[in-house]
Amino acid sequence: MDSEEYVEAVLELVERIPPGRVMSYGAVADALAERSGRSSARLVGSIMARHGGGVPWHRVVNAAGRLPPGHEIEARARLRAEGTPLRGDRVDMANACWQPAG
Repeated sequence: MDSEEYVEAVLELVERIPPGRVMSYGAVADALAERSGRSSARLVGSIMARHGGGVPWHRVVNAAGRLPPGHEIEARARLRAEGTPLRGDRVDMANACWQPAG
């Protein structure tokens, strides 16, 4: 899988995250690792920062549930509107994590 294909795979996966659920950057990378040969949470974060505006970017958070840097207020409002479990200023990862089937 080349770089452009990986960007598309990341964005397609993020599109599939249901409302009210989230994935961490690392979980996105792990879900695509076997297919792509890549497994970098930082790369997923970079892709989301550059190309994620057209997908539900607010559903991708760090492993501790912290919201996307610089977009915390908008992300929190979107997540609340979807009914995502929150704990203080973070996502409740134990109750909000989603994994794609298979």
